[in-house]
Amino acid sequence: MGEITGFKKYGRENFKNQTISERIKHWNEFTLITEGEELKHQAARCMDCGVPFCHFGCPLNNIIPEWNDLVYKGHWKLALEKLLKTNNFPEFTGRICPAPCENSCTLSINNEPVTIKNIELSIIEKGYDEGWIKPQIPSIRSGKKVAIIGSGPAGLAAADQLNKSGHLVTVFEKEPVIGGLLTLGIPEFKLEKSIVDRKVNLMEEEGIIFNVNSFVGEDINIIKLKEKFDAIVLSGGAKKARDLQIEGRHLKNIHFAVDFLSEQNMVLKGLKSETEKIISAKGKNVVVLGGGDTGSDCVGTAIRQGAKSVINYELLPKPPKERAVNNPWPQWAFIERSSTSYDEGCKRNFGILTKKFTGKNGIVEQLHAVQVEFSKPDPDTGRRTMREIEGTEFQIDVDLVVLALGFQVSSKDKLLSDMGIELDSHGNIKTDAHHMTNVDGIFAAGDMRRGQSLIVWAINEGREAAKFVDRYLIKKTKL
Repeated sequence: MGEITGFKKYGRENFKNQTISERIKHWNEFTLITEGEELKHQAARCMDCGVPFCHFGCPLNNIIPEWNDLVYKGHWKLALEKLLKTNNFPEFTGRICPAPCENSCTLSINNEPVTIKNIELSIIEKGYDEGWIKPQIPSIRSGKKVAIIGSGPAGLAAADQLNKSGHLVTVFEKEPVIGGLLTLGIPEFKLEKSIVDRKVNLMEEEGIIFNVNSFVGEDINIIKLKEKFDAIVLSGGAKKARDLQIEGRHLKNIHFAVDFLSEQNMVLKGLKSETEKIISAKGKNVVVLGGGDTGSDCVGTAIRQGAKSVINYELLPKPPKERAVNNPWPQWAFIERSSTSYDEGCKRNFGILTKKFTGKNGIVEQLHAVQVEFSKPDPDTGRRTMREIEGTEFQIDVDLVVLALGFQVSSKDKLLSDMGIELDSHGNIKTDAHHMTNVDGIFAAGDMRRGQSLIVWAINEGREAAKFVDRYLIKKTKL
């Protein structure tokens, strides 16, 4: 490494953010990306640790120590080449990945980890700024045609890889825009849609065909599609929101997070006017149920829409501030985390079970809940039982409830039933070790195959599926 004891000299410095009072007035990204001497110092913190456990944490097998060293030495273009060898979309992961690599950084055993995610983002943005990123059009085409169903990160990764291998790739997306949840699910303040468009436009220049408003299974018959293409990759994602089947769920102003977030993104994208919005937090007392990343996104969105108040309820107990004994490094640390959205003026409460909703004239007015506690994990199964705490029942006034309880693949998808595609015990598409379904020539990747997961796992899935599709088509692969 360039500065072998850099981790002793320099402390961790995160990118600076706009102040809360500034950033909640607009929808744009508010993180200030740097690439100067300060970032060089951050790259210098990468140790010569022998075994780089950051590789253990990263599903993409990013060559992290190498590009950290290259950044330290000022060899940015080489760092970019190293980064793009394993990650098709560092402009996305550098913004919205939770950085499991940093959890596994050797420094994080007893110190703050290297700012891997920030360095990654700086590398890719410098690549665009310097004009190093240009269309890479394959010199030879195989003549084989591949259909990608779904344009989220898994579908885009598969398309990018297969196009690089010379195949003719067409992506079918049922929404009016490309990107899946990258475009319609992730708020603008975390990932500006111009960043997604920039990459999609580049992929188009490289020869990939994108068809929007193309709902395979509804508008397009997959059986006929299979006759036209040599292989198909199913990467539609998990967009079926988990519901809360309790008394009063039918009342108005109780919405799924995906609807709340996508509608706001459609307004910002110009696909819907502000007056056409059905869901708005402006002037309302808002409760977001679910304390994960999606819940956080809903909190930040509600605040920018002008909510009167925002409360977040999470069923699970508050995580510890430090790793538990049974959660050692280099595993993902199940510890208390905040987010920029939670810091913007939201009250968070853990261990809250929503019991029912009440209201008048068909409109929600109150949320009724109780505090709960969990037993210690069962030594055999690891499961914990939940118990309501007597005397902790309460109710609050609410004007808007957003359900951010996670997503799952729809087992009733006509696309799957038409082809007789088998599902596993979790309701996900069942595949063999080569990502192929029970139907020859049809592969699966991403949430449809492994369930809801992180963007880095989605990209990993797309890359892996592309490798096996490539081998299926031409009996070999360099992917």
